[in-house]
Amino acid sequence: MARTRLAAFLIGMASFFSIVAGQLRPMPAGGLPGDLFALGIASKIRTDCNSTASASSDFGRIMEAAPEAVLHPATPADIAALIRFSASSPVPFPVSARGQGHSVRGQSLAPGGVVVDMCMLGRGHHRINVSADYVDAGGEQLWVDVLRATLKHGLAPRSWTDYLQLTIGGTLSNAGIGGQAFRHGPQIANVHELDVVTGTGEMVTCSREYPISRSLRQTTGASQRRASEQRHNGAAHLTVQTPPRLCVRVVLLEHVVAFTRDQELLISKQASEAGFDYVEGQVQLNRTLTKVPKSTPFFSEADINKLAGLASETGSGAIYFFEAAMYYDETTAPSVDQKLEMVLAQMSFVPGFVFTKDVTYFQYLDRVRVEEAVLRSAGVWDVPHPWLNLFVPRSRILDFNAGVLKGILGGDNPVGLILMYPMNTAKWNSQMTAVTPPTGGDVFYTVGLLRSALSADELERLQRENQSVLPFCDKEGIECKQYLPYYTSQDGWQRHFGAKWSNIAQLKAKYDPHAIMSRGQRVFPLPGVPAASTATT
Repeated sequence: MARTRLAAFLIGMASFFSIVAGQLRPMPAGGLPGDLFALGIASKIRTDCNSTASASSDFGRIMEAAPEAVLHPATPADIAALIRFSASSPVPFPVSARGQGHSVRGQSLAPGGVVVDMCMLGRGHHRINVSADYVDAGGEQLWVDVLRATLKHGLAPRSWTDYLQLTIGGTLSNAGIGGQAFRHGPQIANVHELDVVTGTGEMVTCSREYPISRSLRQTTGASQRRASEQRHNGAAHLTVQTPPRLCVRVVLLEHVVAFTRDQELLISKQASEAGFDYVEGQVQLNRTLTKVPKSTPFFSEADINKLAGLASETGSGAIYFFEAAMYYDETTAPSVDQKLEMVLAQMSFVPGFVFTKDVTYFQYLDRVRVEEAVLRSAGVWDVPHPWLNLFVPRSRILDFNAGVLKGILGGDNPVGLILMYPMNTAKWNSQMTAVTPPTGGDVFYTVGLLRSALSADELERLQRENQSVLPFCDKEGIECKQYLPYYTSQDGWQRHFGAKWSNIAQLKAKYDPHAIMSRGQRVFPLPGVPAASTATT
């Protein structure tokens, strides 16, 4: 399979994982160079308060930093022109690309610089082209629109995130993970080509055949499958034929040992041959069951009451369940139940706690959109999200569960969820800058503490708990790695990247020598740029 050699954790353009603690301060220079407004892109630069205010925060609602301006690009060339101008300025200003602004620690912010509103690219039409074996789409396009476009041809990309209201460029810059990654790898592993804009304003195409390891996120524009073909849109993502429906089983277990063992069975070669296409586990802290909605897109009110009753009876502090899905069509429908039952017979689920739902492919992939509507109506969507995502070695996942989930978070009662599911290490390319646990073996776990804060006090507590997790892991020798990493010093970044650090530093120096892009993550500190200050709430 052709795979892009991409530095997925962008050291360049405003990535969705560049993070700093507290409030970002703008450049000390005070304003943008006046010559910027003499360029041909001047009419596309917005400096009004409404434009800059909308680009001053993100989904995390923890960081705030106002840009001096926002660019509404019509073409990738507009973005390249902006970056070239900054790179040639006596004091280069930061440039950050913003898709849906779904970063959680200010990754898409550009204090004192220019935010590029990626969603303005190709405004008025979807830059999505579907062929027999790949989809060619602009980096600003939403995954939900890619899904709609490809399904019209009976096709779809193979690997998805759980939330589809995100841009292609945003998720690819973070590798992009979800319940299909155990089988197909992260989203970036399924990309044939990318067009990017470097930190010098150069527009280039990269692929496995024509490798150019990137230190920045995809921003454009145009994909070139072969040099002789017409250039189209942006990311050429491999696709497969997609059955119209899938059967989903949610299986509940009382103990973490059975929970991890059964999930590992589902992602094993044995279960893969049975045809499972999606596996993703969750941990439900007992106290949070009393705070969930009366019903969800999957669970009825009676189901939730049943779950709460079991949690009360066990007194274990947590219950565990996972979703396992199998795709099917008319020809394979008769064998679906038989295959599911064959694997379930080997599991240790609680009798009476296997829930089944049959849905269309689109309904399932876009299910979080329904949950979003519920949270919005309850007023708990546009709130701070102090999320923490980790890759944990398989050999230490039970220790992590005991020390973190039942220990540090044992008295927790937040809005949100905790994900815990395994990945096959072999599906991850060592050339990616996404860092997996050094002692992960054949399997490692993704753990997502996706919690929301409904008050300033709760935000402070959740952040304090998050800050306790990594020191605990270090003390106990649990060699976990952050996914969407957050460090406030270059030493922290060097420890995170380990042996990859030297190569990453070389890429930064080559492709973004003026450190224009993603300054907020502070991987490469700049002389004269103020340090981050602590946010006040």
